[in-house]
Amino acid sequence: MRISIFGLGYVGTVSAGCLAKEGHEVTGVDPNDVKVAMINQGKTPIIEADIGDIIKSVVKTGRLKATQVMSSAIDKTDISIVCVGTPSQLNGNLNLKYIRRVCEEIGLEIKKKNEWHVVVIRSTILPGTMRHIVIPILEEHSGKQAGKDFGVCNNPEFLREGTAVYDFYHPPKTVIGETDKKSGDAVAAIYEKMEAPLIRTDVDVAEMVKYVDNVWHALKVGFANEIGNVCKSLGIDGHQVMDIFVKDTKLNISPSYMKPGFAFGGSCLPKDLRALTYRGKRLDLELPILNAILHSNDLQITRGLNMVIAKGNWKIGILGFSFKAGTDDLRESPVVELTERLIGKGYDVRLFDKNVNLASLTGTNKDYILNHIPHISKLMVKSMEDILSHAETIVIGNNDKQFRAFIEKIGEDKAVVDLVRIFDKPPARLNYNGICW
Repeated sequence: MRISIFGLGYVGTVSAGCLAKEGHEVTGVDPNDVKVAMINQGKTPIIEADIGDIIKSVVKTGRLKATQVMSSAIDKTDISIVCVGTPSQLNGNLNLKYIRRVCEEIGLEIKKKNEWHVVVIRSTILPGTMRHIVIPILEEHSGKQAGKDFGVCNNPEFLREGTAVYDFYHPPKTVIGETDKKSGDAVAAIYEKMEAPLIRTDVDVAEMVKYVDNVWHALKVGFANEIGNVCKSLGIDGHQVMDIFVKDTKLNISPSYMKPGFAFGGSCLPKDLRALTYRGKRLDLELPILNAILHSNDLQITRGLNMVIAKGNWKIGILGFSFKAGTDDLRESPVVELTERLIGKGYDVRLFDKNVNLASLTGTNKDYILNHIPHISKLMVKSMEDILSHAETIVIGNNDKQFRAFIEKIGEDKAVVDLVRIFDKPPARLNYNGICW
């Protein structure tokens, strides 16, 4: 495949060399004459393991060359991959001047082409940049329509400095945000030899994925450091603790607990988090990440409350108020807290949870209900039908399977606030709102 790469910085140079090594004809484009000259001499303009030998080899075979002339690069290639920088501004926002400039220039060159051309943004850009900046600029300067006359995709990179060549050939995933299938097919063909999950999605999701990855990595570093600081103060080897922690790939380093939704609760997480942060205070440690977790959790309860209030109905029905489906545990249930706040604001609330109804007859839950939340126990009803006959807004509080079939049957006259994503795709007729989707 014939590929032009705009920007011969870190990502652009690695991408150009590795794609040429894979057999593609690659033309690197950069306004910097030194970088262009170095590439054409078979030298690397960046310091990165293995890339020097790769560039020397592919330039020698003629599969990689560089130029400052954009018109020839566009005219002689089928796909343009944009790898220009997106540096930070003083306020933290991205400086998109290089993206804007290169899109203007590419648009002017596409205007001259009759053949289908695909523009791929590999630079790191915030969600919405493709739809509100990249595509409009390309359309304005080409006089053509994206998805009809030319293609546009977002293809974030996951390269670590120092291991970028290895990461290029062994990516954790390949993500293609596409505006049309034809463009997505063209970009997917570039990576057909890569042994990694290929994910094709829309451009907004692809843009966001890159940020989620990097923010998560930053959070992991900060989290590990705070745990290490606690361990150090207690005379414990933090490396041994974290080495054991990461061996758990079922819960700790896994998809578990990584689904956006409502707040956490139960008898363990809040209690243990409070205990550890209290110990940190006694050790005179500043633990901003750990101390922010409960505050963040409380804000999610407030978010759920505001969603219910926004529906404008005073009669509320809550399906599921134990902290997790399949349990009867009400200890620190965020749905109980949500209920308390609704009652405090004067809303007429009813609750149903089959497990809590059964558990309320005996045992510790009976004691908890009668002694800690007796006012809530009076609002419990015996069936989902009782909720339906009462409520104007129905809140789904946990992921009990029976709730989905029940909600599917109700009419659009009932508002639904879903805190757990009971539906992947809710019926169109529902007056439905999910907390994080």
